[in-house]
Amino acid sequence: MKTLITAGGHGTRLRPITHTQNKHLIPIANKKMLAYALEYSKNAGISEAGIIINSGDTSISDAFGNGESFGLKITYIEQSAPLGLGHVVKIAEPFIGKEPFIFYLGDNILVGGVNKFIEDFRSNRSNCHLVLSKVPDPNRFGVADVKDGRIIGIEEKPDNPKSNLAVTGIYLYDNHIFEAVNNIAPSARGELEISDAHQYLLDKGYIVSFSEITGWWKDTGKPSDLLEANRLVLDNIKDNRMGTIDSSSIVSGRVVLGKNSKIINSNVRGPAIIGDNVVIDNAYIGPYSAIGNGCTILNSEIEYSILMNDCKISNISRRIEASLLGNDVHMLRTKSKPATHRFILGDQSRVEID
Repeated sequence: MKTLITAGGHGTRLRPITHTQNKHLIPIANKKMLAYALEYSKNAGISEAGIIINSGDTSISDAFGNGESFGLKITYIEQSAPLGLGHVVKIAEPFIGKEPFIFYLGDNILVGGVNKFIEDFRSNRSNCHLVLSKVPDPNRFGVADVKDGRIIGIEEKPDNPKSNLAVTGIYLYDNHIFEAVNNIAPSARGELEISDAHQYLLDKGYIVSFSEITGWWKDTGKPSDLLEANRLVLDNIKDNRMGTIDSSSIVSGRVVLGKNSKIINSNVRGPAIIGDNVVIDNAYIGPYSAIGNGCTILNSEIEYSILMNDCKISNISRRIEASLLGNDVHMLRTKSKPATHRFILGDQSRVEID
């Protein structure tokens, strides 16, 4: 079995962060988002992964190389344009060949990995196995119509969903999926929809089975989804403190503290993760915070937020909460008079000020 993972697209809902980096490299609990998919694959005994990337994008291969560090052999497959998930599968046929494979959307995060779904796929001897999850907003997803324990239909982002069972970004196939993607037409938005390929398999009498996620799963398409995924991952971390904590600081709950990091006269409440070479001085770090490498937080408060590498937060009077800060962001309280706000903001930035 092989793995096919998506890492293309443009991440428009995550701008301005994605103006300067591929969204699959955004950290969740200080680990690149795409690393979760690669680890799930390795833990399932898979040795080869194909990663779909935008044409000309080298950021993913720069980050993950040939996959050796994950115990995988990675092949990078360029997609010329975002033409739908059906098109992704179609261009991957030379890599997959006749083998069964798991198709994993690289911006999905879930608890427990994918081993169970692979076992269900094999035990059902399915041609296609879908992973479903009950969601409050099924019109954002492909939706499965299930009757008497069987999938009888699939619709892509329907206005009036027939169920609340979303088709998550985890699919398992045998080689018949290539027949499907080569026999469907582009949708009204010009894409080969994977839901249409699934419906083709149903119409042709192929076996389409499913598993339902009983834990948590997140499609990290929006900033709020990233923060929620970060929270869910941090709920499962183990305490590991490699840096130094002075006697005037209070650190409670499960906290990961990286190498050469210092907590000085501060209060840190877990679950939280703090990277390497971080300085936290006279500050408060609240639950569900992920602080990247090389950050400095001075006389400020942060909670339920993601800070990427090399951020500097100094003398901010109000707590920073539910925020996503990219690499090398500086937030400093001015000492000059008259007191003013000064900003350097990229396209589609968002700022709330009291």
